Amino acid sequence: MTDPVAKHPSELDQLPDRDPEETAEWAASLDAVTKAAGPHRAAYLMRRSLQHAEGAGIALPKLLETDYVNTIPTSAEPAFDGDLEMESRITAWNRWNAAAMVTRGARFGVGGHIATFASAAWLYETGFNHFFRGKEGDGSGDQLYIQGHASPGIYARAFLDGRISEQQLDNFRQESGGEGLPSYPHPRRLPWLWEFPTVSMGLGPLSAIYQARFNRYLANRNIKDTSNSHVWAFLGDGEMDEPESTAALALAAREQLDNLTFVINCNLQRLDGPVRANFRVVQELEGAFRGAGWNVIKTLWGNAWDELFQLDTTGALIRRLREVPDAQFQTYATRDVAYIREHFFGTEPALAELAKLLSDAKIAECFYSSRGGHEARKVYAAYRAAVEHKGAPTVILAQTVKGYTLGKGFESKNANHQMKKLSIDEFKSMRELLGLPIPDSAFEDGLVPYGHPGADSPEVRYLQERRAALGGPAPARRVHAAALPQPEERAFKALYKGSGKQEMATTMAFVRLVKDLMRDKETGRRWVPIVPDEARTFGMESLFPSAGIYSPLGQTYDPVDRDQLMYYKEAKDGQILNEGITEAGAMADFIAAATSYATHGETMIPFYIFYSMFGWQRTGDQMWQLADQLGKGFIVGATAGRTTLTGEGLQHADGHSHLIASTNPASLNYDPAFAYEVAVIVKDGLRRMYGPEAENVFYYLTVYNEPKQQPAMPEGVEEGIVKGLYRFKEGTPTAADAPRVQLLGSGTAIHWVLKAQELLAADWGVTADVWSATSWGELRRDALEADEALLRGEQQVPYVTQVLSGAPGPVLAVSDWMRAVPDSISQWVEQDWSSLGTDGFGLSDTRDAARRHFGVDAQSIVVAALAQLARRGEVPASTIKEARERYGL
Repeated sequence: MTDPVAKHPSELDQLPDRDPEETAEWAASLDAVTKAAGPHRAAYLMRRSLQHAEGAGIALPKLLETDYVNTIPTSAEPAFDGDLEMESRITAWNRWNAAAMVTRGARFGVGGHIATFASAAWLYETGFNHFFRGKEGDGSGDQLYIQGHASPGIYARAFLDGRISEQQLDNFRQESGGEGLPSYPHPRRLPWLWEFPTVSMGLGPLSAIYQARFNRYLANRNIKDTSNSHVWAFLGDGEMDEPESTAALALAAREQLDNLTFVINCNLQRLDGPVRANFRVVQELEGAFRGAGWNVIKTLWGNAWDELFQLDTTGALIRRLREVPDAQFQTYATRDVAYIREHFFGTEPALAELAKLLSDAKIAECFYSSRGGHEARKVYAAYRAAVEHKGAPTVILAQTVKGYTLGKGFESKNANHQMKKLSIDEFKSMRELLGLPIPDSAFEDGLVPYGHPGADSPEVRYLQERRAALGGPAPARRVHAAALPQPEERAFKALYKGSGKQEMATTMAFVRLVKDLMRDKETGRRWVPIVPDEARTFGMESLFPSAGIYSPLGQTYDPVDRDQLMYYKEAKDGQILNEGITEAGAMADFIAAATSYATHGETMIPFYIFYSMFGWQRTGDQMWQLADQLGKGFIVGATAGRTTLTGEGLQHADGHSHLIASTNPASLNYDPAFAYEVAVIVKDGLRRMYGPEAENVFYYLTVYNEPKQQPAMPEGVEEGIVKGLYRFKEGTPTAADAPRVQLLGSGTAIHWVLKAQELLAADWGVTADVWSATSWGELRRDALEADEALLRGEQQVPYVTQVLSGAPGPVLAVSDWMRAVPDSISQWVEQDWSSLGTDGFGLSDTRDAARRHFGVDAQSIVVAALAQLARRGEVPASTIKEARERYGL
């Protein structure tokens, strides 16, 4: 007998077959079923066999795609724990007010989105009434990542329960007066309501995964019991095209984050039209999530479809649903029943016969409105299954109709995302559909009215009772964290003293400081070191055995370097988050830790260290998310600058991160030159972010990998370090009338400037004062504040103007950054100004050659200083050429 399996070579051919005859019999049975009942029956039997094997615990690959039907059949739905009629009335009010708010705002041209919440209303309402825990109960409550475009519906619900006034609704997207509502979830703009900014698509799902993971981190380190906290992320199916949306799915499954649920509103539309016009996005997402190891629940069809499935004795309906693309389903929702009979049911005889048993009303109900995401019982069943599932995160794929209940002018239309208002007649039709008691007289002023059943109505009492039982209002942001005590001075003093004859890079100085701070008995355990797989690059391997690398599994293997002093140690209560090669993931870690003071009432001190080139350039959007979420901590761009990272070349050479960072108002940006400056800045950062007058800011420090002797801290420079500028080394005049110049250097450039100071004096008789510019950004921020004060009639002199006031000669600023960074303060410097920097692309070479290439080495600084003096007539013009020739420029 020929072995049928042999016709299809695969990896199974490499495995020994203990009973080839039995294998052949199974294959023959499959062939027989295919011949007798068709390939669809054979495929059905195979899928059922695989499902049975999975349920029996037999180790087989999981099915990545199931039929286009609900995961939970109607017969298996749990009893609904609530008053469905009451919740329907509440949802109707919320639908109305969300649409009214956006439509009324359209008078002022401020826009808004109506269709998203219209499709997702029950996805939110079911959660608010039955699942989402508030912060007034035990623990921290749940974390809700609301889909940005659905914000009108959340505002409408807050209006219903009395947390938002009608005046605030009328100020939707009109914030400047102080009583407005931001367009999307923005904690910085509405800090008592929103926790997580989510409208930058893709960042919500990524952050939700790392938030769920950080919840476990807090629990495993015995900082806070987060066992009752569940993370809910509401997403759009179009949003899942963003790479960040799916970047960490494997992490969530690998770490068994069953405290996490994604709810994807599959209304089959993105901003311009169908999500997968020629395909089926639900099936695609199911395969992606199942393949990553998630529990997948599909909630596609409403109860009206039950009759159709019961009549489908041949499987023809299931097959047809599996092959119809998304765009065609959108078309069905907008065409008449005759079209559906012809184009959906008319494709094969079995379907045509089935359609004869259905009334036009039944077909219309199924194809126009009956979707799983629009029925509370279906959504409730999915949510209940999600929170009860153990061992893996869950994704709920809920099918809806975009623009549902807004009328035929909105529902399933390609343009509905851009449609900002309904007409009065459309609102009246919507009123009838929703059954709301709003009289025609309420429209007499030409505006759609807001609706409210009354503060003491059964609907509002029900809503508030439900929220009280679940721990209070949601979403809600609460800040209860107390100030942290300042660490002991001992850790900082070690850097104040300098390194003597020993050379040390500022990267190493920072790591040494944090290592000592992590030993502090009061605050040490609150530090959260975060690094994307390059701890050894930054000299952090010494932290491995002492702090441990966080892993929920601990260490299940014997590390290869176990016999070494600095071995690789993973631990369930490990402190370090070593994330692998994912700056986006590390940044999501940082955001979760940086906002833990509000999310969990537990203040953490994260520091995230990375190749500076791969921070602001690669994950700048997340830096804004951090600012929106009022996060705090230290972001550290290591191996900074365009010329210090020898040999790595263009893609590693950062000369612009400070320029990008300067665009973020919450980022305090420092470029310290010496180890003691690092210590002063970190100490002040701990005071500003975690002291009694805590500010909602974060710090960006750039540190360098170039070993240098670190000097001891001079007397009285702390204020200058914090404010951004102080005189580090005054020049000694070579003569009473010697020309003078002021040299400003930041970061590693201070060493070139100091060498230039020597050359100017020795070779040209020019006296130079050297200033350490620790923060171009803080100097500019202070100057801008002075300008604003002047407009208010207040006299305020910028710090940079004050500190340089009267300093003789021109000013020359030098950094390892593009010139736009130091030039940002030039207008507040009264002296003649010039700058040198590393504009252009990076290149691979030695440090000295790279600096000569960019014209920032000591000799180039000398020539630039002489050129300034020549323009002022203080040295002969010929000096410039002479200097260039002497230094071989």
